[in-house]
Amino acid sequence: MPPAGPKPVGRRERNKQEKLDRIIAAARQLFEANGVDAVTTQQIADRADIGTGTLFLYAKSKSELLLLVQNSSYVDALEQGRAAAEATSGALDGVLAIIRPIVECNRINVENGRAYLRELVFGDPDEPHHRDALTLTFRTEAAVAAVLCRNERIEPGVAATLAQIVSTIMFVSMAATINATRPVDDIMAEIAGRVQVLLPR
Repeated sequence: MPPAGPKPVGRRERNKQEKLDRIIAAARQLFEANGVDAVTTQQIADRADIGTGTLFLYAKSKSELLLLVQNSSYVDALEQGRAAAEATSGALDGVLAIIRPIVECNRINVENGRAYLRELVFGDPDEPHHRDALTLTFRTEAAVAAVLCRNERIEPGVAATLAQIVSTIMFVSMAATINATRPVDDIMAEIAGRVQVLLPR
């Protein structure tokens, strides 16, 4: 008997995914245009052409909506970074290749990016969108650790610890008030200088 193929997605699941896609698109457009603080959940529901009750089935607050939106962008940024890292050879270049799309994603709207980082650090870890954000952070650290292992002096256990430090450096550089108006290239130069100090020579 041939192996069973993937189970077809039912109409209900398709409808749920379609509504979720509309919510993400609507929230992203409004957040990027106006900043998260200036947008209401009613505006997002109206833009997505759903009721607020339906909206709250997918995200219970504006903070959760921000996590939902940024997480979806972060997934794409991480994949871009991993692909870019494969085209590099050295550990530092590979790490920076992973990080750059994430920084660019976070800086599309600086205040939204900083609000996302606050939610990531101080939000409820039991909330599903917050858990997704933490999972993305762990995946980023795993990708960085894999690249760090290109340096033969860095053992896997040490690489994992260094990847956590790299993640912290990236978050602090993106969240710092002093960096709010600085362009991506400046943020990347700051991160590069700090990461370089970590690597054995």
